[in-house]
Amino acid sequence: MNYDEIVRLLRHFRDQRGWQKYHNLKDLAISLNLEASEVLEIFQWQPADQPLNAQQTEHLSDELADTMIYLTYMFDKLGIDPGDAIKKKMHFNQHRHWPKIDQQKTPKETK
Repeated sequence: MNYDEIVRLLRHFRDQRGWQKYHNLKDLAISLNLEASEVLEIFQWQPADQPLNAQQTEHLSDELADTMIYLTYMFDKLGIDPGDAIKKKMHFNQHRHWPKIDQQKTPKETK
């Protein structure tokens, strides 16, 4: 499914339910954050190197999709093409100076 098809699908879903009135930028941003928190919750209290089981992977896929849905609604509301936004941001990032993370010690390593 390409981006335009996804947008049409999401608009149709929203419009069928009469949810347009709830799709203002503030409420979409709140919903995006709530869904992103549900992504984080999957990893809470788990060791960083612990692989996900099949159920966790499916749950993560669902929560990532929810997050992408709200991102798509926001891009659509703003009239911004996400591909263009990513390209612009990556161009900006190419000119940024990043700290050399591998040379920095974490607080745990300095003890």
